[in-house]
Amino acid sequence: MDAEGTHAALRLPEGSWWDWDVVAWDGGQLRLAAGHDLAHHHGLELVFGDPIFVACAAGFHDPVFRSPSPDELLKVTSRFGEKPPVVVAFETDAGGQELVSCLIAAERLDIVQESVLRYWRADASPDQRFAPWVTPPGQ
Repeated sequence: MDAEGTHAALRLPEGSWWDWDVVAWDGGQLRLAAGHDLAHHHGLELVFGDPIFVACAAGFHDPVFRSPSPDELLKVTSRFGEKPPVVVAFETDAGGQELVSCLIAAERLDIVQESVLRYWRADASPDQRFAPWVTPPGQ
């Protein structure tokens, strides 16, 4: 939310954030990951704390973030009872013939930029972490 109390378009840190997917989703958190190729690692996560509304593909490409429309704000406000602190809207390629409109409303949003490996590597450096599903061999 900006200084005037409106929901502005999300701004991402500089980087190649073309490829996106859902890394984790439970009742308390929705975590989207992004990178230039998600086969081996990702470098950005959008962590939505206490999501109350999610309309988003599980995997998508090249999102264009924008301010939510008045109708979208009404949709989430009617479910929440008031304007949620975080409302993120974007158009994206989800693999179909047309772009898909996505909308996420939550209590909080943290933008985490760090290297996250999607495969086991015994010699991972201390500044890298592993995706939730990665475990050492035999575990």
